[in-house]
Amino acid sequence: MNPYRPVPGSTAARRAALRQQAATATPARPRRDPAPPRGPGARSQDLRGHGQDPAPPRAPGAADRYGSDVLATDPHRVGPAATRPRSVEVAAEPGMVLEDRQTGFVGAVVAVEKSGGTYLVVLEDRHGLRRGFPLGPGFWLEGRPVVLAPPPGRVRPTGPVSAAGRALTASGSYAVAGERARVARASRIWVEGRHDAELVEKVWGDDLRHEGVVVLMLDGVDNLERVISDFGPGPARRAGVLVDHLVAGSKESRIAQRVRSLPGGDDVLVLGHPYVDVWQAVRPERVGLRRWPEVPRGTDVKHGTLQALGWPHATQADVARGWQRILGSVRSYKDLEPALLGRVEELIDFVTAPVIAGDVP
Repeated sequence: MNPYRPVPGSTAARRAALRQQAATATPARPRRDPAPPRGPGARSQDLRGHGQDPAPPRAPGAADRYGSDVLATDPHRVGPAATRPRSVEVAAEPGMVLEDRQTGFVGAVVAVEKSGGTYLVVLEDRHGLRRGFPLGPGFWLEGRPVVLAPPPGRVRPTGPVSAAGRALTASGSYAVAGERARVARASRIWVEGRHDAELVEKVWGDDLRHEGVVVLMLDGVDNLERVISDFGPGPARRAGVLVDHLVAGSKESRIAQRVRSLPGGDDVLVLGHPYVDVWQAVRPERVGLRRWPEVPRGTDVKHGTLQALGWPHATQADVARGWQRILGSVRSYKDLEPALLGRVEELIDFVTAPVIAGDVP
């Protein structure tokens, strides 16, 4: 008994019977057309309309949901009435409005660049906020799923490049193509809040992944002593801390002094910039100012800055949007003040310095 023989009455058996019937049936005699004129090209003309080049199956449409071959296409995945439409590949083009399905971010394509061996599409939303996403599946275009592909031709890097044309990171380091993020070190860097973390990530993110350094938030410098005590620093487990307004006589300077006296304090480095808020570490020219406004004592520096700029400032959402405008104006380390640049570079060097064997207990 043939184990592959279709079960009588099954769909496979019916299809096999139909194929056998079609093979044994006497083909209908084609209608004889008038003999075409003889001469060059006569054979190609004679073959037209006689079954030599059958037309492809008709795809589903608005008037015909299933098309000419119900088994050739799935109307649930293909056609205007599809409930689970199949993704199609499209090339990213400037101005194309896309939605990233994972985050819900909607924006227009402003650039396609290659970073770390991966193509990224940069989208800009209606507020001017820019975000990068890897090319591939996961996008919607005009309500339909698409697989985003690089535009035709070579994609040139849109970021900073060296004099020799080599790609640079936003911090000015040479970009390493095709590199995966390194396994995280035991050492850590802390910053005061979210805005500090976002600025450090934008400029030094590639360097930190290359070195395997994780940046964490303190949620306020008042938490620094507790965080360092819980962390337990040591020669192979260093802590770097970046704080705002680290000037002589300030609250921040007193907290930093107490941290140095904690167990393992020799393996903690607390550095800071002189600005009241990290916003002022961005060069004011990037937002059209000659200098950052003086905010009166007792007024929140963020609200006061936005008010002086003439930007909405009444709610926390206004503050968030204002910061995104400022952050979006930062392209590389050249848009930051040296008082911040040097401190961040020093912290990265401190937590990535090689451990001397004699220092480890």
